[in-house]
Amino acid sequence: MMARLNLSMDNFVRIACALPALIVPMLSLACSGSEAVQSATAVSGRGGQQGAAVPVTTAVAVQKPMPIAIRVIGAAEAFQTVSVRSQITGELTSVTFKEGDDVRKGQVLFTLDRRPLEAALQQAEAILARDLAQSANARAQAARYDDLANRGIATREQVDQTRSAAAALDATIGADRAAVENAKIQLQFATIVSPLSGRTGALMVHAGNLVRANDTAPLVVINQVTPINVTFAIPEARLAEVKRYMAQGSLTVEAQPPNDPGIASKGRIGFVDNQVDPTTGTIRLKGTFPNENRRLWPGQFVNVAVTLTTDPTALVVPTTAVQSSQQGQYVFVVTPDQKAAFRTVTVARAEGAETVIEQGLAAGETVVTDGQLRLVPGAPVSVKSGPGAQATP
Repeated sequence: MMARLNLSMDNFVRIACALPALIVPMLSLACSGSEAVQSATAVSGRGGQQGAAVPVTTAVAVQKPMPIAIRVIGAAEAFQTVSVRSQITGELTSVTFKEGDDVRKGQVLFTLDRRPLEAALQQAEAILARDLAQSANARAQAARYDDLANRGIATREQVDQTRSAAAALDATIGADRAAVENAKIQLQFATIVSPLSGRTGALMVHAGNLVRANDTAPLVVINQVTPINVTFAIPEARLAEVKRYMAQGSLTVEAQPPNDPGIASKGRIGFVDNQVDPTTGTIRLKGTFPNENRRLWPGQFVNVAVTLTTDPTALVVPTTAVQSSQQGQYVFVVTPDQKAAFRTVTVARAEGAETVIEQGLAAGETVVTDGQLRLVPGAPVSVKSGPGAQATP
C-alpha cells in the first residue's frame, strides 16, 4: 500500500514539473496569433500602406477675409416699453383697439365716462364767473372809498378794508382759474392715448369696468419693436478688445434666431454697462437693430456675433477637417501622390462651419473632411464623388 502511494506521488511531481514547459509555448502561440490578427485588422481596416485606398472627401485650404468676432447668446428686448394706466378713477366706456394691434403715438386707446368731469368743469367755470363779478364790484367800491377819503368823508380804515377785500377776491380768482385748468386736464385724462408707436399686448380690462387712478395693474402694455434692442454679456477678458475697436468707430453686431435660416439681422453696439458683474465675470452690452421686418421679438433668445475686425488673409478650412487627439489638433493632408499625411495644426478660431488655421497648413493644400477615422499616415486615398466632395489637385 505504501509503495503504491509513493509511486502516485512520484507521477504527480513529474507531471507538475512538465506543465510549465507545455503552457508557455501555448501562451506564446496564442499571443502571437492575437497580434497577427490585430495587425491584419489594422492594415485591412485602416487602409495601411499595403491596403486598399481609403475613400475620403476633401477640400482645399484657402485664404480669404474672415471676421474676428465674439459669439454669445443674447435676448431681444423692446426698445421702449410703456404700461398704460388711467390717471383718474372712472368707468371705462370704450376700448378702441384690439389686442396685438399696432398703434401710433397719440392714437386713442380708451375712453372713460366724461359726464362727471364735464360737470366738474362747468362748476369750476361758474365759480370763476361769480368771483370775477364780485372782484369787479370790490374794485369799484375801493375806488369810491378812495374818493370819499380824499374829500374827508370816509376814514382811512374804511379805505384799507375795501382795498383788502378787492385784493382777496383777486387772489380767489387766481385759484378759480387754476381750478378750471385742473378740471380741463381731468377731462382730458378721460381719453387715454398711446404715448408711443408700438405693438399692444394683452388687454387687462374691458369696457364697463371701473378703473382706478394709477392702479397697480396696467390697462395694456405697449412695446416698441422697431427698432429693437438685443442685450448680451461678454467675458470681461474681451472688454479691452471691445473698447479698443469701439474707439475706432461703432461696432457691428449680428443677431440670428436659433431656428431661423435667414440672413442674420445687423445692428450697432449702443451701450456698454458701467461695471463688470463680479458674480459672473461678464459685462453687459446692448445692440440696436432697425428690425423693419420684425424678425426679432421681445424676450426671444438669439445667437449674437460682435464683429471686432476682419482678417483679410485668413487661412480657412472646413471645421470637419480638424480633428483632436491627446497631442492636440491635427488634419490629414492629401499629398500629390494620393497619400494621407498627418499634420499638426494650430487653430486660431472657429466660425461656424469654417475654421481659421494659424499654423501648420498652407493655402492650396488639400485636407480630408470625411473619412479620417480609417486613415493612418502614408495610407493611399481615393476622393469620393458626390455633393460636398472636391477633387484632389
